[in-house]
Amino acid sequence: MKRLLLFLAAILVAATPALADQLVDNVNGYTMREDGRLFRFNGMVIGDDGRVKQLLRRGDRRPERPRYLLDGRGRTVIPGLIDAHGHVMGLGMGALTLDLSDTNSLQEAQQRIAQYAAANPSPRWIIGRGWNQERWGLGRFPTAADLDAVVPGRPVWLERVDGHAGWANTVAMTEAQITAQSQAPAGGRIERAGRGANAAPTGIFVDTAMELMQRAVPPPLPVQRDRALARAQEILLSNGLTGVADMGTSIEDWSTIRRAGDNNQLNLRILSYAAGVDALLATAGTRPTPWLYDGRLRMVGVKLVLDGALGSRGALLKQDYRDAPGQRGLMLLTDTVLKNLMSRAAMDNFQVAVHAIGDRANAELLGAIEELSDTYTGDRRWRIEHAQIVDPVDLPRFARHGIIASMQPVHETSDWRMAEVRMGMERLQGAYAWRSMLANDVPIAFGSDFPVENPNPFHGLAAAISRQDAQGQPPGGWLPEQRLTLEQAFDAFTRGAAYAGFAEEQIGTLEPGRYADFLFLDRDIFQTSDPNAIRETQVIETWVAGRQAFDRRRGSNGQSR
Repeated sequence: MKRLLLFLAAILVAATPALADQLVDNVNGYTMREDGRLFRFNGMVIGDDGRVKQLLRRGDRRPERPRYLLDGRGRTVIPGLIDAHGHVMGLGMGALTLDLSDTNSLQEAQQRIAQYAAANPSPRWIIGRGWNQERWGLGRFPTAADLDAVVPGRPVWLERVDGHAGWANTVAMTEAQITAQSQAPAGGRIERAGRGANAAPTGIFVDTAMELMQRAVPPPLPVQRDRALARAQEILLSNGLTGVADMGTSIEDWSTIRRAGDNNQLNLRILSYAAGVDALLATAGTRPTPWLYDGRLRMVGVKLVLDGALGSRGALLKQDYRDAPGQRGLMLLTDTVLKNLMSRAAMDNFQVAVHAIGDRANAELLGAIEELSDTYTGDRRWRIEHAQIVDPVDLPRFARHGIIASMQPVHETSDWRMAEVRMGMERLQGAYAWRSMLANDVPIAFGSDFPVENPNPFHGLAAAISRQDAQGQPPGGWLPEQRLTLEQAFDAFTRGAAYAGFAEEQIGTLEPGRYADFLFLDRDIFQTSDPNAIRETQVIETWVAGRQAFDRRRGSNGQSR
């Protein structure tokens, strides 16, 4: 009898149609194809592995009994966007500490600092970021005295919006044992009041000089790091980012991300670039790591920093700063050290990404890549991060040796006024030169450099097609000949960003075989030419590997369906 029942059960199972794959149907879908063209679809089949199995168009046959059916109700679907250059833990820590990025004057910042100090009596150190003396129209750097006026009794350390300068009060400098005799290390600068050996530090430390202060700042506890990573993921997923290249992952950052992965709390994809060769070898050893946590994490390579930033006059220039005669910026790595570090990473097949903002920094880096490419052949995909100010004579050199220009459109809309003051228009003809890069057959990848800028990629798309900020400035766009089409900018935030991290076989498009990372939007961005409409786009849902990771209607972040 038992055998008969088993036999009948087997017949019944065989006669019952098997549940098919997940079906997302009735959508207004767009994705880039491998040939760089936009492809439209209205349905998508997702396998049990979270990857796309098939894109469907009208008339294509649907699975008869899908395991799960999601009716898109005609809403617009695009691939999850990828930020090719961000700082994940910086974003999370910034969200949990004092944020001055939206302040418009020194007085407003002082008021914010005083309020924060009153509301947070502990820990003793007040830590924050985001100040920008250019936005304030201050005409100078802020000083320790400006901080002492509102917080005289507790140490304060605040990083500039670009992360290339820090602002300390007197108590903080005292605890860091900073005196008039303190000297900045190579590649750094201490701003001083007056001249001579006894000129007192003003409280501003640029680039490597920040280390003099940072050694006195208590590091965050692991529980604080975990909380910061969770908050960063919420912010990124809510903005439609399903993948990010984390530029400058420290050993502590890597441990935090691995803890999240071990606890099944890593909800987006992180392409990690270690903060220097030592951090690279300590985290990945002698070869790139395989994909971890079902394609959520991989140590791809190393991030090096060649110069500083334009706002703090640390960007390395070929000529003097127009507004600071005698200053040409800071070279943080000598030519020999730069090539040695690049070689150490390349010899183990790690990808090399180097921060270069000024025209001289870009020229020096291009020369290093040209020299090393004779030794390290093959598909290296050398990355130049930012590539903001480039001498036009150097633009054709980017196309050689497969160099990738990793750029951030929102930097142009934030910086154009300052760039004109720092350098003058005659030296900016190769600045933020996105269209020139494409015209020279240079692969480009777009990001935001968050938390330096807002991580919202739709702000970047709007900037890329208009060269204007949210207020429509400047009229007609700044150097408008460098504008891109929406398709070109979208490609740089998807396929281009994936290619830049050796991830194009996994993410970046919704083609079969790639992960089903996708967004539901509140509008069709490809049916408008208005940059403000694109800038104001909202992500309704974010899905990673065919599972919902964010739903704006519930204000939630999770794996529910």
